[in-house]
Amino acid sequence: MTEPVVLFEEVPTASGHRFGIATLNAPAALNALSVDMVRLLLPRLAAWQADAGVVGVMLQAAGEKAFCAGGDLRQLYATLRECGAGRNTYAEDFFREEYELDYLIHTYAKPLMCWGHGIVMGGGVGLMAGCTHRVVTEGSRVAMPEINIGLYPDVGGSWFLRRMPGRTGLFLALTAAQVNAADAIFCGLADHFVAQSGKAQVMDAIAAARWTGEGSADRAELSRVLARAQEGATLPASKVREHFDTINALMAGESLLDIARRLREFEGDDAWLQGASKAFSKGAPSSAAVTFALWQRVLHMSLAEVFRLEYRASLGFCAHHDFAEGIRAVLIDKDRNPQWQPARLEDVTPEFVADHLRPRGEMPAQLVALS
Repeated sequence: MTEPVVLFEEVPTASGHRFGIATLNAPAALNALSVDMVRLLLPRLAAWQADAGVVGVMLQAAGEKAFCAGGDLRQLYATLRECGAGRNTYAEDFFREEYELDYLIHTYAKPLMCWGHGIVMGGGVGLMAGCTHRVVTEGSRVAMPEINIGLYPDVGGSWFLRRMPGRTGLFLALTAAQVNAADAIFCGLADHFVAQSGKAQVMDAIAAARWTGEGSADRAELSRVLARAQEGATLPASKVREHFDTINALMAGESLLDIARRLREFEGDDAWLQGASKAFSKGAPSSAAVTFALWQRVLHMSLAEVFRLEYRASLGFCAHHDFAEGIRAVLIDKDRNPQWQPARLEDVTPEFVADHLRPRGEMPAQLVALS
């Protein structure tokens, strides 16, 4: 019998409470976040939040390669090809339910720990970013690589990338640059660095702790558990911190064309920055343009407002050419040779960007209810 794509268990603790554990269970697919996963996680997390006997929750994943490598886009791709610019009810459900889950995580009333070992990208970052305690390890590789597939950094990315130091969030959005554990902590995407070998110690400490059932006290207790587990750990070097001034200089100003010129003309000798420059040059111009428009728009928005705006943007990308083409080139045919339309950033018009962000049908009641 095939195992469920999410496994749930509850660990008893010394105080008589329970700690919930949700395990993404599709290691062969790098735990890519599917609709089935979301439909299991959303009601269980809500139930645990309402259960006074459950004092906290942990999100983790099966296997050693990835916490979550992004969204499972294969079924979505089939609907993009079928629906074209018309209404896509699968896409509406896909993005609405994913954003409901992400918002619940951001606003969770109890300690919610994410063990972000291995690849954490796209939709995986969406799961991790809102947790109260975000753990990264020596194996963590974090990125928002949506520009490679003709999308934009969604799952709340418009909100949390905007709140990173300087313009590092815009840099990560436009270049798909991968970052390590130290970078993730510097950028505000993670809180604790614990060696993967220390995970068992953390789980033992959670079981041995005397929880109170009061949210703020229990969050403080989980912080102490993780602080003890990371004692003596040595973080790797942070490329983002090392190149902070260069990144801000590359991303300076309010003209995307100026930023694009600097990225394309970058001639530094650092391989990580060179890779970022090349990724931007190969990425979808439509993705860069809409990403920058969102960056400019969301500064004073609430998290709920951002998720509603991203819902419109995601359906807009579904109705245009580049998202399906990017999935085809990277995940389906794997030729890595997408034919973007338009092919040049200089040919993206304000009207084209606005059409990605306009309402398509009514906003779902579940997203309207977010506050």
